[in-house]
Amino acid sequence: MAASWSYRAIIALTWWCITTTIAQAIWLDLPDSGTKCVSEDIHNNVVVLADYALINNGEDSHLHPSATISVKVTSPYGNNLHHKENVTHGQFAFTTTESGNYLACFWADGNNRAGNRLSVSLDWRVGIAAKDWDAVAKKEKIEGVEFELTKLEGAVEAIHENLIYLKNREAEMRQVSEKTNARVAWFSIMSLGVCIGASVLQVWYLKRFFHKKKLI
Repeated sequence: MAASWSYRAIIALTWWCITTTIAQAIWLDLPDSGTKCVSEDIHNNVVVLADYALINNGEDSHLHPSATISVKVTSPYGNNLHHKENVTHGQFAFTTTESGNYLACFWADGNNRAGNRLSVSLDWRVGIAAKDWDAVAKKEKIEGVEFELTKLEGAVEAIHENLIYLKNREAEMRQVSEKTNARVAWFSIMSLGVCIGASVLQVWYLKRFFHKKKLI
Protein backbone atom coordinates (compact mmCIF):
# COMPACT_ATOMS: atom_id res chain seq x y z
CA MET A 1 0.00 0.00 0.00
CA ALA A 2 2.79 2.42 0.95
CA ALA A 3 4.71 1.49 -2.18
CA SER A 4 1.63 2.24 -4.30
CA TRP A 5 1.23 5.68 -2.75
CA SER A 6 4.93 6.36 -3.15
CA TYR A 7 4.75 5.36 -6.82
CA ARG A 8 1.78 7.66 -7.38
CA ALA A 9 3.55 10.52 -5.61
CA ILE A 10 6.59 10.14 -7.87
CA ILE A 11 4.40 10.15 -10.98
CA ALA A 12 2.45 13.19 -9.76
CA LEU A 13 5.63 15.09 -8.94
CA THR A 14 7.14 14.29 -12.34
CA TRP A 15 3.93 15.33 -14.07
CA TRP A 16 3.85 18.62 -12.14
CA CYS A 17 7.47 19.40 -13.07
CA ILE A 18 6.75 18.78 -16.74
CA THR A 19 3.46 20.64 -17.03
CA THR A 20 4.67 23.71 -15.15
CA THR A 21 7.16 24.31 -17.96
CA ILE A 22 4.39 24.47 -20.57
CA ALA A 23 1.61 26.17 -18.59
CA GLN A 24 1.93 29.80 -17.57
CA ALA A 25 -0.27 31.89 -15.27
CA ILE A 26 0.52 35.55 -15.96
CA TRP A 27 -0.60 38.75 -14.26
CA LEU A 28 -0.44 41.86 -16.46
CA ASP A 29 -0.84 45.42 -15.14
CA LEU A 30 -2.40 47.52 -17.90
CA PRO A 31 -1.28 51.14 -18.38
CA ASP A 32 -3.86 53.93 -18.69
CA SER A 33 -2.82 54.32 -22.32
CA GLY A 34 -0.85 51.88 -24.41
CA THR A 35 -0.70 48.14 -24.81
CA LYS A 36 0.72 45.34 -22.69
CA CYS A 37 1.72 42.21 -24.61
CA VAL A 38 3.02 38.74 -23.87
CA SER A 39 4.58 36.38 -26.41
CA GLU A 40 5.74 32.79 -26.58
CA ASP A 41 7.83 30.91 -29.11
CA ILE A 42 5.71 27.94 -30.22
CA HIS A 43 6.40 25.45 -32.97
CA ASN A 44 3.99 24.20 -35.61
CA ASN A 45 0.91 22.02 -34.95
CA VAL A 46 0.60 22.72 -31.21
CA VAL A 47 -2.66 23.32 -29.34
CA VAL A 48 -2.84 26.63 -27.45
CA LEU A 49 -5.56 27.42 -24.91
CA ALA A 50 -5.82 30.54 -22.77
CA ASP A 51 -8.31 32.11 -20.37
CA TYR A 52 -8.14 35.78 -19.45
CA ALA A 53 -10.09 37.90 -16.98
CA LEU A 54 -10.08 41.54 -15.98
CA ILE A 55 -9.14 42.28 -12.38
CA ASN A 56 -9.46 45.58 -10.56
CA ASN A 57 -6.14 46.61 -9.00
CA GLY A 58 -7.19 49.88 -7.42
CA GLU A 59 -8.18 50.87 -3.90
CA ASP A 60 -11.80 50.03 -4.59
CA SER A 61 -12.24 46.28 -4.30
CA HIS A 62 -15.07 46.26 -6.86
CA LEU A 63 -14.57 46.60 -10.58
CA HIS A 64 -16.15 49.68 -12.14
CA PRO A 65 -19.13 48.55 -14.29
CA SER A 66 -17.81 50.33 -17.38
CA ALA A 67 -14.26 48.97 -17.13
CA THR A 68 -13.48 46.80 -20.16
CA ILE A 69 -10.46 45.72 -22.16
CA SER A 70 -9.60 44.77 -25.72
CA VAL A 71 -7.64 41.68 -26.70
CA LYS A 72 -5.77 40.77 -29.86
CA VAL A 73 -3.79 37.59 -30.57
CA THR A 74 -1.60 37.35 -33.67
CA SER A 75 0.58 34.71 -35.27
CA PRO A 76 4.29 35.14 -36.15
CA TYR A 77 3.28 36.33 -39.64
CA GLY A 78 0.69 38.79 -38.35
CA ASN A 79 -2.45 36.71 -38.90
CA ASN A 80 -5.29 37.61 -36.54
CA LEU A 81 -6.22 34.62 -34.35
CA HIS A 82 -8.43 36.32 -31.74
CA HIS A 83 -9.77 39.86 -31.42
CA LYS A 84 -12.29 41.06 -28.86
CA GLU A 85 -13.26 44.54 -27.69
CA ASN A 86 -15.16 45.81 -24.66
CA VAL A 87 -14.88 42.56 -22.70
CA THR A 88 -14.07 41.67 -19.09
CA HIS A 89 -13.13 38.05 -19.65
CA GLY A 90 -12.78 35.51 -22.42
CA GLN A 91 -10.94 32.57 -23.89
CA PHE A 92 -9.03 31.84 -27.06
CA ALA A 93 -7.91 28.52 -28.47
CA PHE A 94 -6.16 27.58 -31.67
CA THR A 95 -3.76 25.09 -33.21
CA THR A 96 -0.58 26.70 -34.48
CA THR A 97 0.11 26.60 -38.21
CA GLU A 98 3.33 28.61 -38.09
CA SER A 99 6.49 28.35 -36.00
CA GLY A 100 7.60 31.46 -34.12
CA ASN A 101 6.46 34.03 -31.56
CA TYR A 102 2.72 34.20 -30.92
CA LEU A 103 1.68 37.56 -29.46
CA ALA A 104 -1.26 38.34 -27.16
CA CYS A 105 -1.88 42.06 -26.51
CA PHE A 106 -4.23 43.69 -23.99
CA TRP A 107 -5.23 47.32 -23.54
CA ALA A 108 -7.82 49.26 -21.56
CA ASP A 109 -10.77 50.63 -23.52
CA GLY A 110 -11.45 54.34 -23.61
CA ASN A 111 -14.44 54.11 -21.26
CA ASN A 112 -12.24 53.07 -18.33
CA ARG A 113 -12.50 55.43 -15.36
CA ALA A 114 -9.37 57.51 -14.80
CA GLY A 115 -7.25 56.21 -11.94
CA ASN A 116 -8.93 52.82 -11.98
CA ARG A 117 -5.90 50.57 -12.30
CA LEU A 118 -6.64 47.39 -14.19
CA SER A 119 -4.88 44.06 -14.35
CA VAL A 120 -5.43 41.00 -16.50
CA SER A 121 -5.04 37.45 -15.28
CA LEU A 122 -3.91 35.24 -18.17
CA ASP A 123 -3.79 31.45 -17.90
CA TRP A 124 -1.75 30.43 -20.98
CA ARG A 125 -1.55 26.68 -21.68
CA VAL A 126 0.41 25.13 -24.52
CA GLY A 127 0.57 21.62 -25.90
CA ILE A 128 0.07 18.87 -23.35
CA ALA A 129 -1.07 21.34 -20.68
CA ALA A 130 -4.04 22.33 -22.87
CA LYS A 131 -5.28 18.76 -23.28
CA ASP A 132 -8.55 17.72 -21.63
CA TRP A 133 -7.34 14.71 -19.68
CA ASP A 134 -10.71 14.07 -18.03
CA ALA A 135 -12.25 13.53 -21.45
CA VAL A 136 -9.37 11.24 -22.40
CA ALA A 137 -9.86 9.18 -19.22
CA LYS A 138 -13.59 8.79 -19.88
CA LYS A 139 -13.07 7.90 -23.53
CA GLU A 140 -10.34 5.31 -22.93
CA LYS A 141 -11.82 4.16 -19.61
CA ILE A 142 -8.58 4.43 -17.65
CA GLU A 143 -7.96 5.55 -14.08
CA GLY A 144 -5.48 5.50 -11.24
CA VAL A 145 -1.85 4.76 -12.01
CA GLU A 146 -2.64 3.92 -15.64
CA PHE A 147 -4.20 7.37 -16.08
CA GLU A 148 -1.18 9.07 -14.50
CA LEU A 149 1.17 7.06 -16.73
CA THR A 150 -0.85 8.07 -19.81
CA LYS A 151 -0.49 11.73 -18.85
CA LEU A 152 3.20 11.24 -18.20
CA GLU A 153 3.65 9.55 -21.58
CA GLY A 154 1.91 12.46 -23.30
CA ALA A 155 4.11 14.95 -21.48
CA VAL A 156 7.28 13.09 -22.44
CA GLU A 157 6.18 13.01 -26.08
CA ALA A 158 5.51 16.76 -25.95
CA ILE A 159 8.96 17.44 -24.50
CA HIS A 160 10.54 15.16 -27.11
CA GLU A 161 8.79 17.11 -29.90
CA ASN A 162 9.91 20.38 -28.33
CA LEU A 163 13.52 19.17 -28.17
CA ILE A 164 13.38 18.19 -31.85
CA TYR A 165 11.98 21.64 -32.64
CA LEU A 166 14.77 23.34 -30.68
CA LYS A 167 17.34 21.15 -32.41
CA ASN A 168 15.98 22.14 -35.83
CA ARG A 169 15.95 25.81 -34.84
CA GLU A 170 19.53 25.54 -33.63
CA ALA A 171 20.53 23.93 -36.94
CA GLU A 172 18.81 26.73 -38.87
CA MET A 173 20.53 29.40 -36.78
CA ARG A 174 23.89 27.68 -37.22
CA GLN A 175 23.36 27.56 -40.99
CA VAL A 176 22.48 31.25 -41.07
CA SER A 177 25.53 32.04 -38.95
CA GLU A 178 27.82 30.03 -41.24
CA LYS A 179 26.42 31.76 -44.33
CA THR A 180 26.88 35.16 -42.70
CA ASN A 181 30.47 34.34 -41.72
CA ALA A 182 31.20 33.16 -45.27
CA ARG A 183 29.77 36.37 -46.74
CA VAL A 184 31.79 38.49 -44.31
CA ALA A 185 34.95 36.56 -45.23
CA TRP A 186 34.36 37.06 -48.97
CA PHE A 187 33.58 40.74 -48.40
CA SER A 188 36.84 41.13 -46.46
CA ILE A 189 38.80 39.45 -49.27
CA MET A 190 37.15 41.67 -51.87
CA SER A 191 37.83 44.76 -49.77
CA LEU A 192 41.48 43.74 -49.42
CA GLY A 193 41.71 43.14 -53.18
CA VAL A 194 40.23 46.58 -53.91
CA CYS A 195 42.70 48.23 -51.50
CA ILE A 196 45.67 46.42 -53.08
CA GLY A 197 44.47 47.30 -56.59
CA ALA A 198 43.98 50.95 -55.62
CA SER A 199 47.47 51.06 -54.08
CA VAL A 200 49.08 49.53 -57.22
CA LEU A 201 47.27 52.00 -59.49
CA GLN A 202 48.29 54.90 -57.25
CA VAL A 203 51.96 53.84 -57.32
CA TRP A 204 51.84 53.36 -61.10
CA TYR A 205 50.22 56.78 -61.60
CA LEU A 206 52.74 58.58 -59.37
CA LYS A 207 55.68 56.82 -61.04
CA ARG A 208 54.40 57.81 -64.48
CA PHE A 209 53.82 61.39 -63.33
CA PHE A 210 57.36 61.74 -61.96
CA HIS A 211 58.79 60.22 -65.17
CA LYS A 212 56.97 62.82 -67.26
CA LYS A 213 58.26 65.60 -65.05
CA LYS A 214 61.72 64.01 -65.25
CA LEU A 215 61.99 64.03 -61.51
CA ILE A 216 63.16 60.40 -61.41
